[in-house]
Amino acid sequence: MRPCVLSRAARIELSGIDLLPDLAGALYVPDFEALLVADLHLEKASSLARRGVHLPPYDTRATLEHLAFSLAASRPRRLILLGDSFHDDEAHLRIDQADIGELARLTRGIDIIWLAGNHDPSPPKGLGGHHAQVVALGPITLRHVPSSLIEGECEIAGHLHPAAALAQRGRSLKRKCFIGHARRIVMPAYGSFTGGLSVSAAPFQAIFPMGDFNVWMIGGKAIHRFPAHRIR
Repeated sequence: MRPCVLSRAARIELSGIDLLPDLAGALYVPDFEALLVADLHLEKASSLARRGVHLPPYDTRATLEHLAFSLAASRPRRLILLGDSFHDDEAHLRIDQADIGELARLTRGIDIIWLAGNHDPSPPKGLGGHHAQVVALGPITLRHVPSSLIEGECEIAGHLHPAAALAQRGRSLKRKCFIGHARRIVMPAYGSFTGGLSVSAAPFQAIFPMGDFNVWMIGGKAIHRFPAHRIR
């Protein structure tokens, strides 16, 4: 299991607010005592099994174990889930009761906000917390899908599962990453069975058209910042 620690050395700033990434792919916002997590995709394995693709059915449990580390490292007052928390709108019917109990235990005393995603447009209300399409965290808009920014707006989003490749010592190294510039951050997918889309792919070119972005690659022991020209 990847260790989960806050990376103060890899601090990200957006609209004058500090964001501290961790090695599991979460962002902690100290000014608001809020932990942001995108794209858990809980019960992805059971969803694929219904279509004949059989994977070990432990993705939810592994993801919750990572979430336990992220929560322990940051001790937030608020947990904001940026959509696709469940792999589909029926996933909450398949999730093991032990995992529901563990989620409740982990989030006891924490204010939870579930944002709607494209996979789970109607997050289950039986798990507590509040539900929304978008929320504001000070000057920053939080949403699932990156959107056209109006004048003066900044956002943090998920959905695209960014990953970056770096040529090093004659070989290519690919890792999940955060990607962003002065007005937008796109978070990596947090879930255990979630893949990554290359930041050179068309969806990222559409939202970073000038190529003026940085990536924060998630390594085994640290988070490493690289400018766009170092990435392929």
